Amino acid sequence: MTHNFDEIIERRSSGCFKWTQYEADVLPMTVADMDFRAPGPILEALQERVNHGLFGYEWPRDDLLQLICQRMKRVYNWTVLPEEVVILPGLRVGLSLVSAALSDGSNAAITFTPVYPPFFGAATSHGMTSQTVPLKLITDGAILRYEMDLERFTATLTKSTKLLQFCNPQNPVGRSFTVEELRQIGDICVKRDMVICSDEIHCDLLMGDTKHTPFACVSPEISDRCITLMSPSKTFNISGLGAAYAIIQNQELRHRFKKTVQGVHAEINMAGIAAFKAAYTYCDPWVVELCQYLSRNRDLYQEFVLNNFPQIKTTIPEATYLTWLDCRQLGIAGPPYEFFLKNARVALNDGAPFGEGGEGFVRFNFACPRSQMIMALERMQAALVQAGLVAQRSR
Repeated sequence: MTHNFDEIIERRSSGCFKWTQYEADVLPMTVADMDFRAPGPILEALQERVNHGLFGYEWPRDDLLQLICQRMKRVYNWTVLPEEVVILPGLRVGLSLVSAALSDGSNAAITFTPVYPPFFGAATSHGMTSQTVPLKLITDGAILRYEMDLERFTATLTKSTKLLQFCNPQNPVGRSFTVEELRQIGDICVKRDMVICSDEIHCDLLMGDTKHTPFACVSPEISDRCITLMSPSKTFNISGLGAAYAIIQNQELRHRFKKTVQGVHAEINMAGIAAFKAAYTYCDPWVVELCQYLSRNRDLYQEFVLNNFPQIKTTIPEATYLTWLDCRQLGIAGPPYEFFLKNARVALNDGAPFGEGGEGFVRFNFACPRSQMIMALERMQAALVQAGLVAQRSR
């Protein structure tokens, strides 16, 4: 590998949220960003932009739109026109703006849970009712897998349900949904005249041989009601720079969305533009190396958990760098994230805010140097052994 993903980089002094919200002895495996330095071409592009010395108003030019269209064609064989792309200052902003554009004060958005918590507020903050459907949990020994429950989804829909908020690859359970799965849920949305907002921010972070299919690529009928949200932020570890985009191929839907965007002046900044262009122009080889490293981390994580945490069940993600652990059989009093924070000094995400089906679970982020991941797992093991919850085992 040409990039050193094993490098330990001190982040507390940078004001990084993940590392500064806990005491100095806590190892955070929480917020979905990576503890890896961004690719060299992005650093060079940012330095060049700083050296220019002028930081007035800037707006993305057509070359950025062309880069996005070229990437969609190259990676997914998806033909996207520049006018079908709307640049955004972040994907969470996009989630909120979709609800703002579609809400009439009485309609509803539906989503599968557990899911990225901002989905809920994106709907309710704009007057939409938030409807939820638990994903179907399938257990194979200590391995968890989630699938969509179409029967329950259909039963939950009402006349006011106008928006499906969808996450693919799915945060936190790590599924990359198949074309057939997407087609089944998409056809229901077509039949019910619903808009699909597909958050695909983790689309490049694929483990092993996993392939990602954009929801809008499944069929023309689905594409015609789809708002696809993507961003280079997760892939290239540039979340703090604020860069994202929506692809909307239905002209009427796009006009409605753009009108909402313009109304709140949701603008990308110049650093985000520079990093965005460098990422999509020069950094594909870096992504290949990153996914190889993350896949190995995932495999080592799986080996450790299966060998040392007999009462914990876990997902093995097809995509994302996130795992989802079922700690309900440990017999811990209180949320498991509190146990690990107090006794292992490892910070994990509490599952409860991810919605129905999250209680008793924690989310673990393995996008970090391998030694850091192993240290976190060993601390968790030691805490469980000390509490008498598991027997000492060798890795």
